[in-house]
Amino acid sequence: MAKTPDGKNTSGRGQRDLTVKVKTARGRTSSSTRWLQRQLNDPYVKRAQIEGYRGRAAFKIMELDDKFRFLVPGARVLDLGCAPGGWCQVAVPRVNALGDKQGKAVGRIVGVDLQEVEPIMGCEIHQLDFMSDDADQQVKAWLGGKADVVMSDMAASSSGHKQTDHLRIIALCEAAAYLAFDVLEVGGTFVSKVLAGGAEGELQKLLKQRFEKVANVKPPASRADSSEKFVVATGFRG
Repeated sequence: MAKTPDGKNTSGRGQRDLTVKVKTARGRTSSSTRWLQRQLNDPYVKRAQIEGYRGRAAFKIMELDDKFRFLVPGARVLDLGCAPGGWCQVAVPRVNALGDKQGKAVGRIVGVDLQEVEPIMGCEIHQLDFMSDDADQQVKAWLGGKADVVMSDMAASSSGHKQTDHLRIIALCEAAAYLAFDVLEVGGTFVSKVLAGGAEGELQKLLKQRFEKVANVKPPASRADSSEKFVVATGFRG
């Protein structure tokens, strides 16, 4: 067993996972200090860095797919608001976008965002406002047909007012749902982030009219103190 000069072992066995504390620096607000401390001590942030994902959000879609199994080999996937790309990264091996799994169907992934996103092998990324009039036709052209999965981890810019932010993200989710109605294959799946806050009832009603099953899930990777949850709608009726 390796030991330090003072004789203590460095195997990690029996050692505590020490919490990193951040001192408030001049020019840094207390809220930004709390955010930084949370990031430094977040196990999902550490895992993302080790495993090469572009953010901790990758584990949210990973956990959702482990439960509902919508990212299957051969699937056509549309990722709305895909920056920084973590969800696309997770989807690539699961839909066999690179064709690594011999004998399995090869999937296709298209990510769209208002901002430029660094390329991801196995994923086609475009700058696009998905609310534009011809977005559905453009997406289907890129995918080579209708999508099997439309997924979104989008969040509207924070205003600092909880109810306003809730209404904004619900409106964004509804817009994503309407695009999904236009591009999804019958039997397809819609996955989107929402914020709990009371206004999501109409969205739930809308989705239940168009999908066989609608589930509301808070995956383990979603922070306990966050009001976010994810809606997973399966079995698109067309």
